[in-house]
Amino acid sequence: MKHSLAGRVRHNATAAVLALGFVFPVYWMFNTAFKPTRDIITEDPVWFPVHGTLEHFATAVHAPDFWILAGNSVLVTVLAVGLSLVIALCGAYALTRMRFRGRKGILLTFMVAQMAPWEVMVISVYLIVRDADLLNSLLPLTFFYMVMVLPFTLLTLRGYVAAVPKELEESAMVDGCSRRQAFLKVVFPLLAPGLMATSLFGFITAWNEFPLVLVLNKEPATGTLPLWLSQFQTRFGDDWGATMAAASIFAVPILVLFLFLQRKAVGGLTSGAVKG
Repeated sequence: MKHSLAGRVRHNATAAVLALGFVFPVYWMFNTAFKPTRDIITEDPVWFPVHGTLEHFATAVHAPDFWILAGNSVLVTVLAVGLSLVIALCGAYALTRMRFRGRKGILLTFMVAQMAPWEVMVISVYLIVRDADLLNSLLPLTFFYMVMVLPFTLLTLRGYVAAVPKELEESAMVDGCSRRQAFLKVVFPLLAPGLMATSLFGFITAWNEFPLVLVLNKEPATGTLPLWLSQFQTRFGDDWGATMAAASIFAVPILVLFLFLQRKAVGGLTSGAVKG
């Protein structure tokens, strides 16, 4: 019992230290966003701002093109995630339920695509978009964001589709449903946790993406919020208060979405990882 208790205390203490290490940067970001400038540039750190201010948030939201860039980010992210879910769901179902030549090759291709770092392809992507005369457009951003999240989405959903017994579909088809009706009425409702998990991952990936939009969309009004974060400078240097306020605004949608979907997202990732 003593060894067991000591082990639990040690594990809990280690977990608490690790959690503090992950949470502290987020806390410091929000802390700095609410502190007056004099408390930000002081040599003695102010751990808890006594006199908070919304001045930095006002500077952030009144920055040029903020609302345009926010709309661009929402539009590109939602479209990319939505398209990737539709394509990945169809592909996952086909790869799981159907047997055809080249099936293993397709899976291998998606696995390799998932491992490849997108940063090394920025130059190639830029040349393709430039030759297509689509620079400073949201269309290529949406397409390439969709391609970025598609491999993970398909591979995860494939495992989740495999966890649904075939007998459920067969029973529905015996009762008179077509394959499409059996999928929509029986399989699709059971995939909700997997869809939430993959949509959360896709949202975070597309929402945070910076190198592609930096290269492809150089006109201010055609960018997204990651570019907006880099513009808070004054003649004296970086405006850290406004930068932290902007980073807080940028992080809030992800935090809200994660808190809303965390339980089902974790279940979906676990099921998708161990099935199929």
